[in-house]
Amino acid sequence: MIGSSAKCMAMAEEYRAKGWKASGLQCNLGDHEDLEKCFYDALALLGGELNVLVNAAGIQRRSPSEDFPLQDWLDVININLTAPFLLSRLAGKQMIKQGKGGKIINIASMCSFFGGSTIPAYSASKGGVAQLTKAMCNDWAKYGITVNAIAPGYMDTPMNTALTDPSNPRFKEISDRIPAGRWGTGDDMKGLTIFLASKASDYVNGAIIPCDGGYLVK
Repeated sequence: MIGSSAKCMAMAEEYRAKGWKASGLQCNLGDHEDLEKCFYDALALLGGELNVLVNAAGIQRRSPSEDFPLQDWLDVININLTAPFLLSRLAGKQMIKQGKGGKIINIASMCSFFGGSTIPAYSASKGGVAQLTKAMCNDWAKYGITVNAIAPGYMDTPMNTALTDPSNPRFKEISDRIPAGRWGTGDDMKGLTIFLASKASDYVNGAIIPCDGGYLVK
């Protein structure tokens, strides 16, 4: 696992305590040289072979579009779109070299389908993730590499604390639209991620798959 905080290190330790083999690497995904170094460090920990890449890091900044700070735009695009591009490019080269195919899983968003509000950089980055997924699928399918994306719906995570506050009118508005009757959690992402990382999904490629409790179709 590569992460920008100590959280990934603690998670790796938690997995090891359960008897699983896991390693953590702390990396500044916004620093392109550090990102590349960490990729190759991770590859070495994996014994020099890469089968699956999941691009799951993301940040959020909120401000009206007319006042959205340029630095916030650059930061969000860098982490949410440029970092997945760079990591996928490195992974794609490695998987092509190995000649055994591979799986790349990106994390898109409901904002890959619609624009949101006060989040122009986030929406642009996640729209970009969806299109990047399709473009890389077209280039790498011939090598047996699948590139797909999961588009989470409204998730009860630290990134959404402003929205999950019941006093926020948006909380009720969003909740009322989710047919499942609840916001999603990290656990709701597990099954789809495992599917896309397995041979069961070998003929699924270039897809942007919602994991949203039915929000998109309401």
